[in-house]
Amino acid sequence: MSRHETWRTEKYWESQGGYLILEFPAIRQDLKNNIGRRLIDGVIILGDPKGVQTGGSYNIANKDIIVIQTKANRLGMYLMGQALFSREIMKRYKPRSIRTVAICGKMDSELLKLCHAYDIEVEVMPDE
Repeated sequence: MSRHETWRTEKYWESQGGYLILEFPAIRQDLKNNIGRRLIDGVIILGDPKGVQTGGSYNIANKDIIVIQTKANRLGMYLMGQALFSREIMKRYKPRSIRTVAICGKMDSELLKLCHAYDIEVEVMPDE
């Protein structure tokens, strides 16, 4: 995650509370089986004590979580795809509920309609 993205993820987390995992390793690399590593920009575990970690593991079974994907630029299809499929990947960890948030630097009102249709929340945080 870049310095243009991390502050956005952390700012969103501040508004939600819970425990934040930056760069959550949703899928671990396994070259033998042709599997690439997949990191999620942020996962918030709602209701857990406030704290932050980068990477590592965390038991999220039966917890309410927010999955976050962040880009500094305008809302686009790349970010939307990351958000949508990050939610699907996180289902394997068996959380009680999953909210999906796409954080971007600028809005695209046409793509926002698609996000709403797929239950992806969008937060706009312009450069500070």
